[in-house]
Amino acid sequence: MDWIEKIPGIAMPLEGAVLLSFFTAAFLTSMFEKEERPAYLLLLFGFTLSLPFLLPFFAGFSYPQWISLTLVCIPILCLLVLFFPFRGRIDYSMQNPADRFDERDTMFSRRTLVPGSKLFNEYYARRPGNKPLDNKFRKLPGLLKAGTKYYDPIIFAAANSIFDRVIQELHPRVEGEVASPDSSGGTASEHSDILLKMAVDWGAHSAGIAELQDYHVYSHGGRGSRYGQEIKVDHKYALALTVEMDYDMMRAAPAAPTVLESANQYLQSGMIGVQLAEFIRSLGYPARAHIDGDYHVICSLVARDAGLGEIGRMGLLMTPRLGPRCRIAVVTTDLPLVASPPRPQATTIDFCRRCEKCALVCPSQSIQFGPEQGSEAPIQTDIPHQTDILHKTNTLHETEALPGSGVIIGGNEKIKRWKIDDAGCFAYWCLAGTDCGRCMIVCPYAHPDNWFHRFIRFGIRNNAIFRRLAIPMDDLFYGRKPKQRDFR
Repeated sequence: MDWIEKIPGIAMPLEGAVLLSFFTAAFLTSMFEKEERPAYLLLLFGFTLSLPFLLPFFAGFSYPQWISLTLVCIPILCLLVLFFPFRGRIDYSMQNPADRFDERDTMFSRRTLVPGSKLFNEYYARRPGNKPLDNKFRKLPGLLKAGTKYYDPIIFAAANSIFDRVIQELHPRVEGEVASPDSSGGTASEHSDILLKMAVDWGAHSAGIAELQDYHVYSHGGRGSRYGQEIKVDHKYALALTVEMDYDMMRAAPAAPTVLESANQYLQSGMIGVQLAEFIRSLGYPARAHIDGDYHVICSLVARDAGLGEIGRMGLLMTPRLGPRCRIAVVTTDLPLVASPPRPQATTIDFCRRCEKCALVCPSQSIQFGPEQGSEAPIQTDIPHQTDILHKTNTLHETEALPGSGVIIGGNEKIKRWKIDDAGCFAYWCLAGTDCGRCMIVCPYAHPDNWFHRFIRFGIRNNAIFRRLAIPMDDLFYGRKPKQRDFR
């Protein structure tokens, strides 16, 4: 048929132009990110892949008909194979602790114990196994101290001033006086919409609402005047928010700019949390902000249940658009709200099972390789906002929230989780002087939130073949062990 013979002459230059345009745009995006290696590889891919389609058009010759038709079909088949909605079969279940976690067992609490003091002796009488581990970090210079590997007197002083002074000034405002009830009222849905919009307008990257659960709340306080005090679950709802950590500053991880960026974003999330709590109290409802150094809740668990992400291999919240490159704050309240829809992200867990890049580059080798391991014991750990504390379990299976997802239901007899060596991780912090962040920035999900990486993340979520291909491609473009970058 004549019309079949005309198809290659129209489709081939069009497909070639689309391929070249796509890879050229990706090249320019990577150059803007200051990522030269992937930029030039993308440009090479663009010219190489588009050349067979454009050459006949510019050189004035024709392929044999069967070659032309084959070339026309290849991009269409690739799009179907890589982007057809097929997530594959994933062994996944959203697992919740049945017991509450004691904040005294976190590394941030243990580091404040003074050797020989009453609290020191009491704690290690209860947790004798932690003492030899903790003695290792006590022999090192310490977080933000002189003599550490990445000591920078200016940057460390700037970070210290934020942690020890500016954020501390927010602590008296995490709770406060409740105004007389607002007679104007409002529905739970209206309250929720307003708070979520305010959070984003005031600088949050994402925000969501969850019903406050027992396992969200620490059993006992572990810092400051709260040490040893039983913490009660006295609010009905929790609003979690994330703020973005700067990509350029985090690429220097684990050098000094990393800890300054951590301080900046803990402050930013804290200010938004305090603002929201103050606003809610002005409406006549109690509210508490949970910010750096003054938490009653485990922020990443609340954020996960509020639909903001999933807990990945490194024990941090993995958000859809920033990966782990974020900080979290939470506001709890009795103001009537509507919980955000659950968004179990089985594909994120499946990707983490296959990737292992964070475990490979971890300077202290504190991140577990391989699949999650079943365990009935709670983990006493403290990667900031991590939730590797799962004990006995209640589960919300993804098939209950997303019918037809192809997920294989996991068993209830043991929790499956990646175990983080919290003591080893914190010991490295005390050696480096910073809160490291190396795992955070090498994660393929942590690339900048622009059109190109959204396209890649869409493919990862949508298609099992794309998800498997994305890991070696990320290794090719960015390196299996990406190099630490200078901050400029």
